[in-house]
Amino acid sequence: MDNLLKQNQNLQQAVNELKVLNDIATAISSLNKVEDIIDQIVLKCIKHLKVEEGTVSLLNEDENSEEFHTMIRHRDTSASELPIHLDSRLKGWMFKNRSVLMSNNIYEDPRFSSLNSDKQPFDSILCVPLIVKDKLIGYLAVFNKKENTFFTDQDRRLLSIIASQSAQVIENARLYEEEKALIGLKNEMKMAQEIQIKLLPEETPHINGIEIAALNKPAKEVGGDYYDFLKVDSNKWGFCIGDITGKGMPAALLMANLQATFRSQAIISRKCSECLRGTNYMLYQSTEVTKFATFFYGVLHQENGQTILSYSNGGHDPPILYKKDTNPQFLEATGLLLGVFESSEYSENSINLDAGDVLFMYTDGITEAFNSKGVDFGLDRLVELVGKNRNSSADEIMNLVLHSVGNHVDEAPPSDDITMIIIKIKQ
Repeated sequence: MDNLLKQNQNLQQAVNELKVLNDIATAISSLNKVEDIIDQIVLKCIKHLKVEEGTVSLLNEDENSEEFHTMIRHRDTSASELPIHLDSRLKGWMFKNRSVLMSNNIYEDPRFSSLNSDKQPFDSILCVPLIVKDKLIGYLAVFNKKENTFFTDQDRRLLSIIASQSAQVIENARLYEEEKALIGLKNEMKMAQEIQIKLLPEETPHINGIEIAALNKPAKEVGGDYYDFLKVDSNKWGFCIGDITGKGMPAALLMANLQATFRSQAIISRKCSECLRGTNYMLYQSTEVTKFATFFYGVLHQENGQTILSYSNGGHDPPILYKKDTNPQFLEATGLLLGVFESSEYSENSINLDAGDVLFMYTDGITEAFNSKGVDFGLDRLVELVGKNRNSSADEIMNLVLHSVGNHVDEAPPSDDITMIIIKIKQ
């Protein structure tokens, strides 16, 4: 008879547990947000275990972190006070033991010996770990049984079952939210990429007697390299190339700022040096001191069959000028990087360009393109490559350099943005 009674009790307990789990499953079945799912789990625990408060705390998602953060805390309206957060002892218990912690009198429990009864409004606690694939992701805890009752082994069993069933649901919801956030970020980056592409020239200018090729290839979806062309006068064309510190979205935002600043200065400044001086001042005013740009600005002037290049170089990698029967010339810096100091002076140089001359401008994403062995493409290799192919068209030189850099890097990830402009005076 006693055995039959015990079996009936066990059966009734199992039925009650199934009812609780079904109640929780029904409540969270249509929910996707982590906060909403946890909210319902905690409310159902308060209801079915008849406690004053429940809470779920999850581990920070940084794998190296051992900090919990409370996601949801609820208290029954009949509770007179709101218990405090679980203390470090409880956190330490979960990390060390990864098992159930139950105490019906925390003030006589040596595990909570540091608590002060005058400051702690709860006296009993039942806490179970949330574990997914042997990984601790947090804990579920309830406090203070109502009507002066105690937590029982049946409560321990029920909360453990709830925790084991809920842990995977919570983790799945968290992963789903991360995936949605990642998709959203990718969409935003794609939009940013499209916007940045539109900021760059759609085509190179068509100038009698001159070939021009240009390319921009970001290391990430967006980048900090910049090039531009603008008509300064009826017989003058301006062009520039720049490299912003950093990569990715921060560099892209600064690049857009630099473009707007440069274009506004190019309209009012007749000389290259004046344009760089004004651009430097405006960039300094609108950016942090740790952000700066290298920048080369040149103007092609055609008059009486002669092409003249005027330029100022704000700390940019010296463009390489190939002239017939002479060694390559480097158009060195005529002033400091842009954005470093509020007031910087820039000098301006001029040089005649003759038939067959090639001017190669680039960013350091070419020379500092590293392969898997850590060897960079290098300036010497670039100078030699362009020099050997100076009789090719501007487009052919550009594609040859891009192909050679790609072969050098092979499968190594790009270390920086790649940008180049090739100007060739026709024979």
